[in-house]
Amino acid sequence: MSMSFEAYMRDMVQPMRDELTRIGVTELRTPEEVSEALDNMKGTALIVVNSVCGCAAGQCRPGVAQALQHEVKPDHLYTVFAGQDKEATAKAREYFAPYPPSSPSIALMKDGQLVHFIQRHQVEDRSAEMIANDLIGAFETYCK
Repeated sequence: MSMSFEAYMRDMVQPMRDELTRIGVTELRTPEEVSEALDNMKGTALIVVNSVCGCAAGQCRPGVAQALQHEVKPDHLYTVFAGQDKEATAKAREYFAPYPPSSPSIALMKDGQLVHFIQRHQVEDRSAEMIANDLIGAFETYCK
């Protein structure tokens, strides 16, 4: 029995996807889904660029989960998966200018405008709690 690389990666990545979808984050898997969610968006949206790396597992996803326990949070919660849903991720990154591609990363948008962005280098050197506190501060500023 042989398994294709794509099937293997799907099986390996699914728990990483589930870590966010389980807490109410909606996956955007195609460029069309990204456009539908973010074009002409009203209110606030958190967009997590997920990744298979260790800092996504140890700091980014847990930090997002902690932040979303706060009473003030964005109206919409989305994620794209870098390296897996490549076209959707590329489309989402168009909304994050002027920041270069970075994964994992976390964007907060308000009425279609990027208002807060956490790049990979700001994930790697910080704890999940520090990331959560950063996000909570942004939620308090932009999501009330």
